[in-house]
Amino acid sequence: MGVLMSKKQQVEKVQKCNAVVSAFQAGVKERPAPDKQADGGEGEEADGPAESSATPDEKNAEDAEKEETDNNASSSTSVPARDECKANQEAWSRLRDGKGVEPEDLDKSYQLTPPTFVRPKREADDDQPVEVELEKKEQPPNDEMCDVCEVWTADDLYPCRICTRMFHDGCLRELGYLRAEALQEMKDTAHTVTGWSCYYCDNLNLLLTEEEMYSLMETFKQCKIIPESCLVSDELLQYRHFASKQQFDKDLTDEQEEEVLAQFAALDPEKKGQIEWFDFLYYESLVVLRKLRTENSMVRLLTAKERNNARSVFLDLDLDEDGVITRAESLHQKRAQCIPTGLSQIQNTEPVTWADFLKESAIYLLAARPNSSAMHIRVPL
Repeated sequence: MGVLMSKKQQVEKVQKCNAVVSAFQAGVKERPAPDKQADGGEGEEADGPAESSATPDEKNAEDAEKEETDNNASSSTSVPARDECKANQEAWSRLRDGKGVEPEDLDKSYQLTPPTFVRPKREADDDQPVEVELEKKEQPPNDEMCDVCEVWTADDLYPCRICTRMFHDGCLRELGYLRAEALQEMKDTAHTVTGWSCYYCDNLNLLLTEEEMYSLMETFKQCKIIPESCLVSDELLQYRHFASKQQFDKDLTDEQEEEVLAQFAALDPEKKGQIEWFDFLYYESLVVLRKLRTENSMVRLLTAKERNNARSVFLDLDLDEDGVITRAESLHQKRAQCIPTGLSQIQNTEPVTWADFLKESAIYLLAARPNSSAMHIRVPL
Protein backbone atom coordinates (compact mmCIF):
# COMPACT_ATOMS: atom_id res chain seq x y z
CA MET A 1 0.00 0.00 0.00
CA GLY A 2 2.92 2.30 0.83
CA VAL A 3 4.35 1.82 -2.65
CA LEU A 4 1.04 2.72 -4.24
CA MET A 5 0.75 5.86 -2.13
CA SER A 6 4.28 6.99 -3.00
CA LYS A 7 3.54 6.63 -6.71
CA LYS A 8 0.36 8.64 -6.28
CA GLN A 9 2.23 11.36 -4.45
CA GLN A 10 4.81 11.52 -7.22
CA VAL A 11 2.08 11.90 -9.83
CA GLU A 12 0.41 14.70 -7.82
CA LYS A 13 3.77 16.44 -7.45
CA VAL A 14 4.37 16.33 -11.18
CA GLN A 15 0.88 17.67 -11.86
CA LYS A 16 1.46 20.59 -9.48
CA CYS A 17 4.77 21.42 -11.18
CA ASN A 18 3.10 21.35 -14.59
CA ALA A 19 0.40 23.71 -13.30
CA VAL A 20 3.00 26.16 -11.96
CA VAL A 21 4.94 26.11 -15.24
CA SER A 22 1.73 26.68 -17.25
CA ALA A 23 0.75 29.60 -15.05
CA PHE A 24 4.24 31.14 -15.41
CA GLN A 25 4.11 30.80 -19.20
CA ALA A 26 0.65 32.38 -19.30
CA GLY A 27 1.89 35.29 -17.18
CA VAL A 28 4.84 35.89 -19.48
CA LYS A 29 2.57 36.03 -22.50
CA GLU A 30 0.23 38.54 -20.82
CA ARG A 31 3.07 40.80 -19.55
CA PRO A 32 3.25 44.09 -21.56
CA ALA A 33 6.38 44.88 -23.52
CA PRO A 34 8.87 47.22 -21.71
CA ASP A 35 8.64 50.94 -22.53
CA LYS A 36 11.63 51.84 -24.64
CA GLN A 37 10.95 55.60 -24.03
CA ALA A 38 11.67 55.28 -20.32
CA ASP A 39 13.75 57.89 -18.49
CA GLY A 40 17.45 57.78 -19.31
CA GLY A 41 18.54 57.98 -15.65
CA GLU A 42 16.32 55.12 -14.65
CA GLY A 43 17.62 53.15 -17.61
CA GLU A 44 21.17 53.76 -16.50
CA GLU A 45 20.32 52.72 -12.99
CA ALA A 46 18.60 49.63 -14.29
CA ASP A 47 21.49 48.79 -16.59
CA GLY A 48 24.10 49.37 -13.94
CA PRO A 49 23.42 46.30 -11.84
CA ALA A 50 22.97 44.23 -14.97
CA GLU A 51 26.42 45.26 -16.23
CA SER A 52 27.99 44.67 -12.86
CA SER A 53 26.29 41.28 -12.54
CA ALA A 54 27.20 40.31 -16.12
CA THR A 55 30.91 40.90 -15.63
CA PRO A 56 31.56 37.79 -13.50
CA ASP A 57 29.60 35.69 -15.98
CA GLU A 58 31.71 36.97 -18.82
CA LYS A 59 34.84 36.21 -16.85
CA ASN A 60 33.60 32.72 -16.11
CA ALA A 61 32.82 32.22 -19.80
CA GLU A 62 36.29 33.43 -20.76
CA ASP A 63 37.88 31.15 -18.18
CA ALA A 64 35.84 28.20 -19.42
CA GLU A 65 36.76 28.97 -23.03
CA LYS A 66 40.44 29.26 -22.08
CA GLU A 67 40.30 26.00 -20.17
CA GLU A 68 38.63 24.28 -23.13
CA THR A 69 41.33 25.66 -25.45
CA ASP A 70 44.03 24.32 -23.13
CA ASN A 71 42.33 20.93 -23.05
CA ASN A 72 42.12 20.85 -26.84
CA ALA A 73 45.78 21.78 -27.10
CA SER A 74 46.81 19.06 -24.68
CA SER A 75 44.57 16.48 -26.32
CA SER A 76 45.80 17.37 -29.83
CA THR A 77 49.19 15.88 -28.99
CA SER A 78 47.54 12.53 -28.33
CA VAL A 79 45.56 12.54 -31.60
CA PRO A 80 48.37 10.96 -33.68
CA ALA A 81 48.80 8.29 -31.01
CA ARG A 82 45.07 7.53 -31.05
CA ASP A 83 45.02 7.47 -34.86
CA GLU A 84 48.00 5.12 -34.93
CA CYS A 85 46.37 2.87 -32.34
CA LYS A 86 43.12 2.85 -34.34
CA ALA A 87 45.00 2.02 -37.54
CA ASN A 88 46.74 -0.88 -35.82
CA GLN A 89 43.44 -2.16 -34.44
CA GLU A 90 41.89 -2.03 -37.91
CA ALA A 91 44.91 -3.85 -39.34
CA TRP A 92 44.61 -6.57 -36.71
CA SER A 93 40.89 -6.88 -37.47
CA ARG A 94 41.57 -7.28 -41.19
CA LEU A 95 44.23 -9.85 -40.40
CA ARG A 96 41.90 -11.80 -38.11
CA ASP A 97 39.00 -11.77 -40.56
CA GLY A 98 41.12 -12.30 -43.67
CA LYS A 99 39.92 -9.08 -45.29
CA GLY A 100 42.02 -6.87 -47.49
CA VAL A 101 39.80 -3.76 -47.54
CA GLU A 102 36.91 -2.81 -45.31
CA PRO A 103 33.72 -1.95 -47.25
CA GLU A 104 33.43 1.45 -45.59
CA ASP A 105 37.01 2.30 -46.58
CA LEU A 106 36.47 1.91 -50.31
CA ASP A 107 37.30 5.06 -52.26
CA LYS A 108 34.35 5.08 -54.63
CA SER A 109 30.75 5.10 -53.58
CA TYR A 110 29.72 2.85 -56.47
CA GLN A 111 32.24 0.12 -55.64
CA LEU A 112 30.96 -3.33 -54.84
CA THR A 113 31.09 -4.68 -51.30
CA PRO A 114 33.86 -7.28 -50.90
CA PRO A 115 32.66 -10.73 -49.89
CA THR A 116 32.96 -11.99 -46.32
CA PHE A 117 35.56 -14.71 -46.00
CA VAL A 118 34.69 -17.67 -43.79
CA ARG A 119 37.65 -19.50 -42.32
CA PRO A 120 37.61 -23.29 -42.68
CA LYS A 121 36.91 -25.71 -39.85
CA ARG A 122 38.74 -28.94 -39.20
CA GLU A 123 36.66 -32.04 -39.89
CA ALA A 124 36.88 -35.32 -38.00
CA ASP A 125 38.38 -37.15 -41.00
CA ASP A 126 40.89 -34.44 -41.98
CA ASP A 127 43.88 -36.58 -41.05
CA GLN A 128 42.63 -39.70 -42.80
CA PRO A 129 44.30 -40.74 -46.08
CA VAL A 130 42.77 -39.39 -49.28
CA GLU A 131 42.46 -41.73 -52.23
CA VAL A 132 43.32 -39.90 -55.44
CA GLU A 133 43.52 -42.10 -58.52
CA LEU A 134 46.58 -41.70 -60.70
CA GLU A 135 44.98 -42.81 -63.97
CA LYS A 136 41.82 -40.71 -63.58
CA LYS A 137 42.58 -37.18 -64.72
CA GLU A 138 40.59 -34.31 -63.24
CA GLN A 139 39.70 -31.49 -65.60
CA PRO A 140 36.95 -29.50 -63.91
CA PRO A 141 35.32 -26.92 -66.20
CA ASN A 142 35.49 -23.29 -65.22
CA ASP A 143 32.34 -21.49 -64.12
CA GLU A 144 30.30 -19.94 -66.87
CA MET A 145 29.50 -16.70 -65.03
CA CYS A 146 31.46 -14.07 -63.17
CA ASP A 147 31.77 -14.94 -59.49
CA VAL A 148 31.00 -11.33 -58.51
CA CYS A 149 28.12 -10.16 -60.73
CA GLU A 150 26.94 -13.61 -61.93
CA VAL A 151 26.78 -12.43 -65.54
CA TRP A 152 28.12 -14.32 -68.57
CA THR A 153 30.05 -12.26 -71.11
CA ALA A 154 32.12 -14.88 -72.98
CA ASP A 155 35.69 -13.72 -73.72
CA ASP A 156 35.66 -10.94 -71.11
CA LEU A 157 35.92 -13.44 -68.22
CA TYR A 158 39.27 -14.27 -66.63
CA PRO A 159 39.76 -17.72 -65.00
CA CYS A 160 41.60 -18.60 -61.81
CA ARG A 161 44.33 -21.22 -62.28
CA ILE A 162 43.63 -22.78 -58.85
CA CYS A 163 39.84 -22.92 -58.59
CA THR A 164 37.02 -22.77 -61.17
CA ARG A 165 35.95 -19.18 -60.51
CA MET A 166 35.76 -16.61 -63.33
CA PHE A 167 35.89 -12.83 -63.01
CA HIS A 168 35.35 -9.61 -64.93
CA ASP A 169 38.22 -7.17 -64.68
CA GLY A 170 35.69 -4.39 -64.04
CA CYS A 171 34.14 -6.30 -61.14
CA LEU A 172 37.55 -6.87 -59.55
CA ARG A 173 38.34 -3.18 -59.97
CA GLU A 174 35.11 -2.17 -58.26
CA LEU A 175 35.73 -4.64 -55.44
CA GLY A 176 38.90 -2.72 -54.64
CA TYR A 177 41.05 -5.84 -54.27
CA LEU A 178 43.33 -5.32 -57.26
CA ARG A 179 45.27 -2.18 -58.14
CA ALA A 180 45.81 -1.08 -61.74
CA GLU A 181 49.12 -2.96 -62.13
CA ALA A 182 47.63 -6.12 -60.61
CA LEU A 183 44.67 -5.93 -63.01
CA GLN A 184 47.03 -5.59 -65.94
CA GLU A 185 49.03 -8.58 -64.72
CA MET A 186 45.80 -10.59 -64.53
CA LYS A 187 44.92 -9.67 -68.12
CA ASP A 188 48.39 -10.63 -69.30
CA THR A 189 48.64 -14.00 -67.52
CA ALA A 190 45.13 -15.34 -66.89
CA HIS A 191 44.85 -16.96 -70.33
CA THR A 192 48.46 -18.19 -70.47
CA VAL A 193 50.22 -21.32 -69.15
CA THR A 194 51.40 -19.33 -66.12
CA GLY A 195 47.86 -18.46 -65.09
CA TRP A 196 46.52 -16.14 -62.42
CA SER A 197 45.21 -16.79 -58.89
CA CYS A 198 42.03 -15.08 -57.74
CA TYR A 199 41.89 -13.19 -54.44
CA TYR A 200 40.49 -16.30 -52.70
CA CYS A 201 43.34 -18.61 -53.73
CA ASP A 202 46.09 -16.00 -53.66
CA ASN A 203 45.64 -15.45 -49.91
CA LEU A 204 47.21 -18.48 -48.20
CA ASN A 205 46.26 -17.07 -44.81
CA LEU A 206 42.63 -17.98 -45.53
CA LEU A 207 43.59 -21.66 -45.25
CA LEU A 208 44.04 -21.29 -41.48
CA THR A 209 41.22 -21.98 -39.06
CA GLU A 210 40.18 -19.40 -36.49
CA GLU A 211 42.16 -21.22 -33.81
CA GLU A 212 45.29 -21.38 -35.96
CA MET A 213 44.94 -17.72 -36.89
CA TYR A 214 44.51 -16.73 -33.24
CA SER A 215 47.73 -18.56 -32.34
CA LEU A 216 49.61 -16.82 -35.16
CA MET A 217 48.26 -13.39 -34.19
CA GLU A 218 49.31 -13.88 -30.57
CA THR A 219 52.84 -14.68 -31.70
CA PHE A 220 52.85 -11.57 -33.88
CA LYS A 221 51.73 -9.40 -30.97
CA GLN A 222 54.30 -10.85 -28.57
CA CYS A 223 57.04 -10.20 -31.13
CA LYS A 224 55.66 -6.68 -31.75
CA ILE A 225 55.13 -7.39 -35.44
CA ILE A 226 53.11 -4.54 -36.96
CA PRO A 227 50.51 -5.79 -39.47
CA GLU A 228 50.72 -4.55 -43.07
CA SER A 229 54.32 -3.36 -42.65
CA CYS A 230 57.48 -4.55 -44.41
CA LEU A 231 60.14 -6.53 -42.57
CA VAL A 232 63.93 -6.43 -42.87
CA SER A 233 66.18 -9.46 -42.33
CA ASP A 234 66.94 -8.64 -38.67
CA GLU A 235 63.23 -8.49 -37.84
CA LEU A 236 62.57 -11.84 -39.49
CA LEU A 237 65.54 -13.37 -37.67
CA GLN A 238 64.37 -11.97 -34.34
CA TYR A 239 60.86 -13.30 -34.98
CA ARG A 240 62.10 -16.80 -35.84
CA HIS A 241 64.29 -16.79 -32.70
CA PHE A 242 61.22 -16.00 -30.60
CA ALA A 243 59.14 -18.66 -32.34
CA SER A 244 61.87 -21.27 -31.77
CA LYS A 245 62.12 -20.29 -28.12
CA GLN A 246 58.37 -20.56 -27.74
CA GLN A 247 58.02 -23.87 -29.58
CA PHE A 248 61.22 -25.73 -28.66
CA ASP A 249 62.45 -23.68 -25.67
CA LYS A 250 65.79 -23.00 -27.37
CA ASP A 251 67.37 -20.46 -29.71
CA LEU A 252 68.12 -21.04 -33.35
CA THR A 253 71.42 -22.68 -34.24
CA ASP A 254 73.85 -21.05 -36.66
CA GLU A 255 72.64 -23.35 -39.43
CA GLN A 256 69.03 -22.46 -38.70
CA GLU A 257 69.87 -18.76 -38.81
CA GLU A 258 71.45 -19.27 -42.23
CA GLU A 259 68.29 -21.04 -43.34
CA VAL A 260 66.15 -18.10 -42.14
CA LEU A 261 68.33 -15.64 -44.05
CA ALA A 262 68.11 -17.86 -47.13
CA GLN A 263 64.31 -17.87 -46.77
CA PHE A 264 64.41 -14.06 -46.48
CA ALA A 265 66.31 -13.90 -49.78
CA ALA A 266 63.69 -16.20 -51.36
CA LEU A 267 60.94 -13.85 -50.13
CA ASP A 268 62.81 -10.85 -51.54
CA PRO A 269 63.38 -11.80 -55.20
CA GLU A 270 63.85 -8.17 -56.25
CA LYS A 271 66.60 -7.63 -53.64
CA LYS A 272 64.92 -4.63 -52.01
CA GLY A 273 66.33 -5.48 -48.59
CA GLN A 274 62.85 -5.99 -47.17
CA ILE A 275 59.96 -8.39 -47.62
CA GLU A 276 56.37 -7.38 -48.22
CA TRP A 277 53.83 -7.96 -45.46
CA PHE A 278 51.69 -10.42 -47.38
CA ASP A 279 54.71 -12.49 -48.45
CA PHE A 280 55.71 -12.74 -44.79
CA LEU A 281 52.13 -13.55 -43.77
CA TYR A 282 51.81 -16.28 -46.41
CA TYR A 283 55.15 -17.79 -45.39
CA GLU A 284 54.16 -17.87 -41.71
CA SER A 285 50.77 -19.33 -42.63
CA LEU A 286 52.54 -22.18 -44.40
CA VAL A 287 54.76 -22.66 -41.33
CA VAL A 288 51.62 -23.01 -39.20
CA LEU A 289 50.16 -25.54 -41.65
CA ARG A 290 53.38 -27.56 -41.56
CA LYS A 291 53.42 -27.51 -37.78
CA LEU A 292 49.76 -28.22 -37.03
CA ARG A 293 48.48 -30.17 -40.04
CA THR A 294 49.28 -33.64 -41.30
CA GLU A 295 50.19 -34.33 -44.92
CA ASN A 296 46.79 -35.95 -45.44
CA SER A 297 45.09 -32.81 -44.14
CA MET A 298 47.04 -30.63 -46.57
CA VAL A 299 46.17 -32.94 -49.48
CA ARG A 300 42.51 -32.23 -48.69
CA LEU A 301 43.21 -28.51 -49.22
CA LEU A 302 44.27 -29.08 -52.82
CA THR A 303 41.83 -28.28 -55.61
CA ALA A 304 41.12 -30.55 -58.58
CA LYS A 305 43.35 -28.39 -60.79
CA GLU A 306 46.25 -28.71 -58.34
CA ARG A 307 45.84 -32.47 -58.04
CA ASN A 308 45.76 -32.77 -61.82
CA ASN A 309 48.92 -30.65 -62.04
CA ALA A 310 50.71 -32.99 -59.63
CA ARG A 311 49.38 -36.00 -61.56
CA SER A 312 50.81 -34.69 -64.83
CA VAL A 313 54.21 -34.13 -63.22
CA PHE A 314 54.26 -37.63 -61.72
CA LEU A 315 53.29 -39.28 -65.00
CA ASP A 316 56.08 -37.39 -66.73
CA LEU A 317 58.53 -38.61 -64.09
CA ASP A 318 57.28 -42.20 -64.26
CA LEU A 319 59.09 -43.11 -67.47
CA ASP A 320 58.55 -46.87 -67.16
CA GLU A 321 54.88 -46.39 -66.13
CA ASP A 322 55.12 -48.66 -63.09
CA GLY A 323 53.44 -46.19 -60.70
CA VAL A 324 56.75 -45.50 -58.91
CA ILE A 325 59.35 -42.81 -59.54
CA THR A 326 63.03 -42.87 -58.67
CA ARG A 327 65.67 -40.24 -58.14
CA ALA A 328 67.06 -40.86 -61.59
CA GLU A 329 63.66 -40.26 -63.18
CA SER A 330 63.24 -37.11 -61.13
CA LEU A 331 66.63 -35.79 -62.26
CA HIS A 332 65.75 -36.60 -65.86
CA GLN A 333 62.49 -34.69 -65.68
CA LYS A 334 64.16 -31.67 -64.08
CA ARG A 335 65.35 -30.64 -67.52
CA ALA A 336 61.76 -29.98 -68.57
CA GLN A 337 60.78 -26.34 -68.34
CA CYS A 338 57.14 -26.88 -67.45
CA ILE A 339 57.73 -28.46 -64.01
CA PRO A 340 56.33 -26.23 -61.24
CA THR A 341 58.71 -24.78 -58.68
CA GLY A 342 59.16 -27.18 -55.78
CA LEU A 343 57.76 -30.26 -57.49
CA SER A 344 60.75 -30.57 -59.83
CA GLN A 345 63.21 -30.51 -56.93
CA ILE A 346 61.96 -33.56 -55.03
CA GLN A 347 64.99 -35.86 -54.98
CA ASN A 348 64.35 -39.11 -53.11
CA THR A 349 66.86 -41.90 -53.09
CA GLU A 350 64.09 -44.39 -52.30
CA PRO A 351 61.21 -45.21 -54.65
CA VAL A 352 58.23 -42.90 -54.27
CA THR A 353 54.64 -43.94 -54.95
CA TRP A 354 51.94 -41.66 -56.31
CA ALA A 355 50.27 -41.34 -52.89
CA ASP A 356 53.55 -40.39 -51.19
CA PHE A 357 54.44 -38.01 -54.01
CA LEU A 358 51.11 -36.20 -53.64
CA LYS A 359 51.47 -35.90 -49.85
CA GLU A 360 55.02 -34.57 -50.12
CA SER A 361 54.06 -32.16 -52.88
CA ALA A 362 50.96 -30.72 -51.16
CA ILE A 363 52.81 -28.00 -49.22
CA TYR A 364 54.69 -26.90 -52.37
CA LEU A 365 51.50 -26.80 -54.41
CA LEU A 366 49.89 -24.58 -51.77
CA ALA A 367 52.99 -22.37 -51.62
CA ALA A 368 52.78 -21.84 -55.39
CA ARG A 369 49.28 -20.33 -55.22
CA PRO A 370 50.09 -16.62 -54.70
CA ASN A 371 50.71 -14.41 -57.72
CA SER A 372 53.76 -12.95 -55.99
CA SER A 373 57.16 -13.83 -57.44
CA ALA A 374 58.45 -14.59 -53.94
CA MET A 375 59.18 -18.23 -53.02
CA HIS A 376 57.11 -18.78 -49.88
CA ILE A 377 58.66 -22.17 -49.10
CA ARG A 378 62.29 -22.50 -50.00
CA VAL A 379 63.30 -25.98 -51.11
CA PRO A 380 66.39 -27.01 -49.12
CA LEU A 381 69.41 -27.78 -51.29
